Amino acid sequence: IRGMTHGNNGHETASYMVQTGRPSGGRLVYPGAGAVVSLFKGYGAGYTGLIPPYVVLTEPQGRFSEAGFLGSRHKPFATGGDPAKTPFQVEGVVAEGISAERQQSRRDLLRQLNTLGRRLPGDTTLKPFYDAEDQAYELILGDAGKLFDLSREPDELRDRYGRNTFGQSCLMARRLVEKGVPYVTINYKGWDTHKQHFPTMRRKLPELDRGFATLLADLAERGLLDSTIVWWSGEFGRTPRVQWEAPWNGGRNHHGRVFSAVVAGGGFKGGQVVGASNATGEELVDRPVYPVDLLGTIYELLGIDGNARLPHPEGLDLRVMPAAE
Repeated sequence: IRGMTHGNNGHETASYMVQTGRPSGGRLVYPGAGAVVSLFKGYGAGYTGLIPPYVVLTEPQGRFSEAGFLGSRHKPFATGGDPAKTPFQVEGVVAEGISAERQQSRRDLLRQLNTLGRRLPGDTTLKPFYDAEDQAYELILGDAGKLFDLSREPDELRDRYGRNTFGQSCLMARRLVEKGVPYVTINYKGWDTHKQHFPTMRRKLPELDRGFATLLADLAERGLLDSTIVWWSGEFGRTPRVQWEAPWNGGRNHHGRVFSAVVAGGGFKGGQVVGASNATGEELVDRPVYPVDLLGTIYELLGIDGNARLPHPEGLDLRVMPAAE
């Protein structure tokens, strides 16, 4: 999509607009797309996986509360760690220097020390506690925990993705999709190039091209691309005019008037270019696409009704899409 536009040049406000489809500055903080999918395709749809339905690799963008008024239940699970390292130390799941055998020994010791549980075998009062313990250890030692072990993937495939944080995040995202996690975000930072834009691009663009292309190919090879929407975007673009004057040293500023996004899979028709800028890339000249338009299409392809009501703690009548309110 070459015709993305919203005209906003602030990180926080533009991020909010792109992820919610709403104008910034209102009284309410609406949920981002990940939280909406978590509601309608995750917990609200009977999702019972141990891995939360909304995962971000590896840390939230932090520009606004992605769950908005939907609350903490629909916040993203941020993995932390670095999937390019072995082991991938997922916060709360994989600990540095503690093997699976040692974790199992700790659990066995806990059971030996739990004399209260042995004394009251028929008492169900503590059942929720023991259920939570079982789920926690299943996440650490069971199949859910093994999901984050990228060493289970062939070396050749890991090399195809690129042995860097972004490339291995793409591979991890494929594993999460394969497991049935409804929404996965890769927060690929480092694009705010007010200084030294071109040296940064020479480093980051090959990583991006390799990881992104391999993700699409890998999903397609596994028959997952048709049922998975891949959305690649920033909150805005960069100014076409390079700032060479001090102190910028060859940088590019924020540019919300015209920017691009890529969508693939999940019902989107490939090989299409939507919208166009002028020759210098500074102004939009054909078919503007606003964040609300793109999000509306994504929700439609996911089977989420734009007129569906969003639960609000004060009982306000709020809908998935603003046009439906």
